[in-house]
Amino acid sequence: MDPKSLRYAETHEWAAQAGDVVTVGVTAFAAEQLGDVTLVEFKKPGTRVEAKASLGEIEAVKSVSDVYAPVAGEIIESNEAALNAALNGDSKALATDPYGAFWLVKLKVPPGAKLDHLMTAEQYAAQLAAEGH
Repeated sequence: MDPKSLRYAETHEWAAQAGDVVTVGVTAFAAEQLGDVTLVEFKKPGTRVEAKASLGEIEAVKSVSDVYAPVAGEIIESNEAALNAALNGDSKALATDPYGAFWLVKLKVPPGAKLDHLMTAEQYAAQLAAEGH
């Protein structure tokens, strides 16, 4: 996915909408900050989540970080490649392609749901700069 076309949460998740499905991942900045990932766990498909609620966790050598839902919906799929990469010894996999192969979760959203409340790529870049990154 083209990072310029995505929407971003303040908590460093990205979102892409195609109809009533929103794909969610973490930004390249977040993946870099996590470092060596040791475990990725998400709530099961069928779980309903509210916006800003935890979708699951990414455990790294340095820390454990929640991944938050940028929009309310029902988890319909978790990315098995992302979930299994750390278990298979590839602790850097998430950082190699956070906007493509290593998306994390897909949410089915209610009819009419939009991502307009999230930041554009330019706004997210400004947030990172304001935070000194």
